[in-house]
Amino acid sequence: MPSIELPKTNKKVIIRKLKEKDLKEAADLSYRCFGPDMSLKYEHMKSQIDIFPRGQVCAEYDGKIVGLSLSLIINFDDYGYEHSYEEISDEGYIRNHNPDGINLYGIEVGVDQAYRNLNIGRKLYEERQRICKEYNLKSIIIGGRMPNYCKYADEMTAEEYGEAVMNDEIYDSVMTFQKKNGFKLKKIIPNYLLTDEESHCYATSMEWINDEYNPQ
Repeated sequence: MPSIELPKTNKKVIIRKLKEKDLKEAADLSYRCFGPDMSLKYEHMKSQIDIFPRGQVCAEYDGKIVGLSLSLIINFDDYGYEHSYEEISDEGYIRNHNPDGINLYGIEVGVDQAYRNLNIGRKLYEERQRICKEYNLKSIIIGGRMPNYCKYADEMTAEEYGEAVMNDEIYDSVMTFQKKNGFKLKKIIPNYLLTDEESHCYATSMEWINDEYNPQ
C-alpha cells in the first residue's frame, strides 16, 4: 500500500497506552501488517493489557490507530537463544510476564504502511526505551524478522545474511531499521516463527542496552 500524501495540519502522532476500546482496531492493524498467520488477535491484546498495560503502546493519528508496540518483561536467561516466538510470548497471551525480570522483550511492532512517512516506528521504539528505563531494566531484546532473506537464501546462510545486513552490505527492511535504533545482533535463531516464510523461519535476536540500568 502506498503512503498517503498527508496534508499539512497541526495534527500530531500521539504515542499512548493501548486501551480496551482500541483493541478491535489494533487487531485489524496487526492483521494488515502481518497477515492471518502471524498477526495478534483481539484476545491476545486483551490479555496483554490486563497483565502488563504499560508495555502495550499504540500510535494514534487523526483518531486512528496507525501503529502498535507490544511487549512483556522476562529474564532472558530463563529462555536463552533456543526459543520460539510461541514460547517467549506465551502464544501471544504473555501470561509468562515476570515483573521481577530484567529484560523488556518486544513481541510486535507494526505500522500502517499508509502512514510510514510520519516516523511512527521510530517513535514506538523510543517509547519502548522509555519503558525500559522507567522499569530500570537491563535491556530490550527482540526476536526480529528477516523478511528480505528469502531473496538471498540460495546463496548464503542466515548467519551470513545477518552479518551482511549489520555491515550495511545488504538492506533489510526490519533489521536495518532496528540497527538504526541502536540494536545489536546477538544471534540468529532457527525455527522462531514457523509461519514466517519470508524469513525462512529464522529470526534475529537483537538487543538494545539501557546505559542507565542500575542492578541495585
